[in-house]
Amino acid sequence: MKVIILGVTGTIGFPIAQAFLRAGHIVYGQTRSESKVKQLATEEITPIVCDPIDIDKWKHLLANVEAVINATATFGPDGPVKLLNLLTEAAKSVRPAYAAKLIFVEASGVWVHGDNRDEIVTDTTPTETPHPHAAWRAVHERNVVSSTVLNGIVIRSPWLIGRSGSHLGNMLFPSAHAGEVIGIGTPGGRYSVIHQDDLADAYLRAVERGSIVGGSIFDIANEFTESVEDVLATLSKVSGAKGYKFREPTNPFEKAACTTTRIRPYLARTLLGWSPRKPGFVDGMEIYYAAWKASQGL
Repeated sequence: MKVIILGVTGTIGFPIAQAFLRAGHIVYGQTRSESKVKQLATEEITPIVCDPIDIDKWKHLLANVEAVINATATFGPDGPVKLLNLLTEAAKSVRPAYAAKLIFVEASGVWVHGDNRDEIVTDTTPTETPHPHAAWRAVHERNVVSSTVLNGIVIRSPWLIGRSGSHLGNMLFPSAHAGEVIGIGTPGGRYSVIHQDDLADAYLRAVERGSIVGGSIFDIANEFTESVEDVLATLSKVSGAKGYKFREPTNPFEKAACTTTRIRPYLARTLLGWSPRKPGFVDGMEIYYAAWKASQGL
């Protein structure tokens, strides 16, 4: 297969690219930075240097690729909504009439399930009360999977863990290194997590099965959530910090970061034959903290 990955140098996009390359596929990778061209070429990724919504720079490829993956980091609707509209029109104008629908995978997040410390949700639970920070995503997801031009798939991820691209690690590890672990929010919360390699494997499986799973939304997360207190206590022990404490969130992102979503996903296991293989955050804390320190030159 030939795939285009938008945001290929990001913490989600790069592991996805590596997974596709290992599986023998051809990868085009979009980046905004000329300085990343050599790195991408070294990894056998064909670079596309432009803004992701500057579709005129790469729409000629759509005639012969099977899939486009939007793995760009965004916290507002403008970019993703515009991209979906532009890609839809480009696919209609560039792809041969006899070609199969272009597979389009949109990266989303589990905050669309909202904040609920009591109820367990699954891939198919209606997203009626999303966190305000992610309310636009719930609407956008439905537009992606209901497209009549694209074979739309949505993959929601929770907190990313592992290597130097750990979203949760980047939030917690600096305070641990400084001597006291600081958690945002209040006690009693739970983290839903996934290792970036396990997430990348899910993207690979979804695209390879795109012709039969189009129109699906997958929650890609470990089956069991992790207690925030367990995470903070384990990090304190591993890092040698003197303990942990909580503080109040100070901005909209930090308020969203306090969200507890108790997920028991099942669709990826059922339809994709996927299951996570890497240790959870608590079980792999020593490895993950060491990887973060190495990435920071500490």
